[in-house]
Amino acid sequence: MFAAYVTLTILASAFTAIAAFTYLTGHDYPKAQLDMKRLPHSWMPRLGTVLAAGSVGLLVGFAVPLVCTLASAGLVLYFVGALIAHLRVGSRNLVGWAVFFVTVVAELVVSLSYHGVW
Repeated sequence: MFAAYVTLTILASAFTAIAAFTYLTGHDYPKAQLDMKRLPHSWMPRLGTVLAAGSVGLLVGFAVPLVCTLASAGLVLYFVGALIAHLRVGSRNLVGWAVFFVTVVAELVVSLSYHGVW
């Protein structure tokens, strides 16, 4: 169980850190995503900060398990919001979203299994 916990935590942290980096550096892909979802570009730094905080929270969770659980839950909610944004504009291109969502949900489940519910 420990190996699965460490692997999924590092994988989820890496995925969200890369996404945060693209948002915080003003890469064209997040801009196109915001345009497609009809959201203002002023949200890019905020969304990037949330992703970065989640990524760091997952890693801090190795020392403080509660932080990992809270970061995982926060990232799950973030990606539920992303799904709502996709569906709101009729976007059915959800492969990228699904990869992120499944990864953070799996990390949350394994984290809760490894550390216990509280």
